[in-house]
Amino acid sequence: AATLAAASAAADAVRLAQRIVDAPPNEMIPSQLVAEADAVKERLAAKGVAVTGSTITGEALRDGGYGGLWGVGKCAESPPALVVLTATFDREGRSAALVGKGICFDTGGLSLKVGGGMVGMKSDLGGAAACLGAFEAACALGGGDLSELHCVLCVAENAIGSDALRCDDIIRFFSGLTCEINNTDAEGRLVLADGVSHATTPGVLSSKPVDVVVDMATLTGAQMVATGKNFAGIICNSDALERAAVLAGRRTGDLVHALPFAPELFRSEFESKVADTKNSVKDRMNAQTSCAANFIYENLHEDWEGEWLHVDLAGPSTADERGTGFG
Repeated sequence: AATLAAASAAADAVRLAQRIVDAPPNEMIPSQLVAEADAVKERLAAKGVAVTGSTITGEALRDGGYGGLWGVGKCAESPPALVVLTATFDREGRSAALVGKGICFDTGGLSLKVGGGMVGMKSDLGGAAACLGAFEAACALGGGDLSELHCVLCVAENAIGSDALRCDDIIRFFSGLTCEINNTDAEGRLVLADGVSHATTPGVLSSKPVDVVVDMATLTGAQMVATGKNFAGIICNSDALERAAVLAGRRTGDLVHALPFAPELFRSEFESKVADTKNSVKDRMNAQTSCAANFIYENLHEDWEGEWLHVDLAGPSTADERGTGFG
């Protein structure tokens, strides 16, 4: 019975992620993705799982210091949002946060995708879809050995317009770091920078520090060059968590392969003369997927000492123009 329940919860999670990825972008706008998170909360409540939630939307993001998420999504008709769901379990144990990139459509911004590169960009919310499905399944099954599980969705549309983020703009993340924009099509790392900072800043997500942060994103095309369309690329600051992710992938079929984690080697790729960092690398031949992950890593709270896993699922999130539910 327990095995059947686990299989059913996993199947439901995969179907949820698939449906979100497959939805056309005129329907799965940011406000609709927020509604999907609300629906997960309601379904879990119906199963007796208490989930608390909060959403920061639109100009409240700007006023709250979430310059990455606000900057990316501010000119879209449907405003950007940071969605947080939290489930607390009656046990002592570690706490974890799933942080997902939820770009409902990616034009590239003013660094516009051309030559057909914009087709299929409705799938750029695959990370958020995976996090939401995983959160619902884990909560429905009791949370394993966790005491708390959080889901943080960074939701926006990377649109173009008179108020769009520009190259040469400087934004400030929730972490306090500033960023000079040199590519508006490197937007996923901007929203995730705010997401992981929110998850690891003391007293913001929970009174209890989070022990593990897993961020998932369709982040770089370079991931497919590095690990292909069947393996996600992972970057991790913990050998033990990295090994656990690889083994979990082998058990489930959501295969992952480890890529280099070396902040001291990749940090200089984002050097800026006028801000703490730029958002796109100087050398596109230097481990782009690891560099993009490192950009996110730099926005974890400086005093946070937990385990961090980045999952770039740009390739395996879709197959033959349909969502796979990977993650």
